[in-house]
Amino acid sequence: MKTKKRKVLVILSNRLNRLQKTRFVELNCDDKGNIFKETPLRAQPRKPIYAEVWENDDGKTSISSCTRFKRKYGHPLQKSKA
Repeated sequence: MKTKKRKVLVILSNRLNRLQKTRFVELNCDDKGNIFKETPLRAQPRKPIYAEVWENDDGKTSISSCTRFKRKYGHPLQKSKA
């Protein structure tokens, strides 16, 4: 059976220090959660091309140091299913 590839946007921010720069990371993964490619983005994306948007607001600087993420339903950068 073929697995479907999708793009996921991960937002790394700091809720305690809003002066810390927000980081955006694009993940290419499959439905099982296997990550094929991790690409840091220079700035916030402008077009809604992502299947899911996840956020960690603990002030971490990389995905590997994060322990949990919150999924952002109805985020402006998430593409609609219609």
